Amino acid sequence: MKSRLVGRLLRKNLSLAQLAGFTLSSFIGLAIVAVAVQLWQDLRPVWEGDDSFMTRGYMVVNKKVTAANSLLGSGKAAFSEAEIDELREQPWVRGAAPFSTVDYSVSAAVRTGSCGLSTNLFFESIPDGYIDVEDADWHFDPDSGEVPLILSKDYLSLYNFGFASSAGLPQMSEQMIGSVPLELRLSSFDGQRSVTLRGRVVGFSKRLNTILVPDSFMRWSNGLLGSGKAAEPSRIAVDVSAPGDPAIESYLKDHDMETGSDSRSGSASFLLNVAAAIVGGVGGVITLLSLFVLMLSISLLMQKNREKLHQLLMLGYPAAAVARPYERLVLLCSAVSALLAVAALEGVRAAYIEPVRALGGGGGWWEAPALALAIAGVLALANVAAVRRRVRGAWRR
Repeated sequence: MKSRLVGRLLRKNLSLAQLAGFTLSSFIGLAIVAVAVQLWQDLRPVWEGDDSFMTRGYMVVNKKVTAANSLLGSGKAAFSEAEIDELREQPWVRGAAPFSTVDYSVSAAVRTGSCGLSTNLFFESIPDGYIDVEDADWHFDPDSGEVPLILSKDYLSLYNFGFASSAGLPQMSEQMIGSVPLELRLSSFDGQRSVTLRGRVVGFSKRLNTILVPDSFMRWSNGLLGSGKAAEPSRIAVDVSAPGDPAIESYLKDHDMETGSDSRSGSASFLLNVAAAIVGGVGGVITLLSLFVLMLSISLLMQKNREKLHQLLMLGYPAAAVARPYERLVLLCSAVSALLAVAALEGVRAAYIEPVRALGGGGGWWEAPALALAIAGVLALANVAAVRRRVRGAWRR
């Protein structure tokens, strides 16, 4: 009963317009932040969901083949150690690793009954840290004689819609390719050493236009069959901090380099990140301003009731009991604004999610609402702390 009387007494000069202003501004800010984060999550897979074998943020860089370094020219489109070191020093580069190539000849054969198909191949490898494959799949043991492979999806498309159609051969799915036994014959260039192994396709990649093998296998096979001469790498895997950054395209152009990935997708992803950051920043500023609106409202209300606060404290009422009515107002306004923001997020997402899913987008839903609730909770705690500080100040009057 006493707490109710204290609450009625202290809320006598309450300004509903000020509290409504905080609730509205907090709702708008939280809704903008939540929608920006949710849009970023839902749209990101449209441009970044290439495949799961090469972690996002990695791109493959090579030199442009020109008349100066073509077969008719005098050089080779390869990277020197100085060029690799210079690339690693760029501010947008977090790491760079050159591709390793085989120093021997490779042929592969597929035999099914009386039919057979054989062709010459090439292998490349990069450090395992750049490849997102389970260790059990991406492991080479010389005693097992089996080599895991990652193929470019373009190669399978060329076979299915080009070679197989013209040669009257059956088309093959990714699952079928993974179950077909490959016979790999590796031979030194002098023809004096050779080894036969089994190949097993563990996956297909859109971003890696090559035939990739584990780095451990590359070192083992080059040591066994290679000439021992270190060749300059022709391609580099680069871990970039912001794919699509205009500085990347400018650097590659100035140094006669290019990337095999779609630059438009990278630029779209970069613009999406920038737009989401700007919109989220605007929402954050509005949310922060709403914090000061409520703090100012509560401060003005407590200033009007300063004499009452002092008298209640002098009569022996605990400071926590005196502060509780204001704390309830803060928590109520914060909870209402957060729930309204989550409801608005759900309405906005329902309006755009179907077209986005048709494009291959759509992410998780709980992160953005959780962020809105977390921000509302931080605002509420900050205001509760301000209320308690004001109450202690009234005691010391």
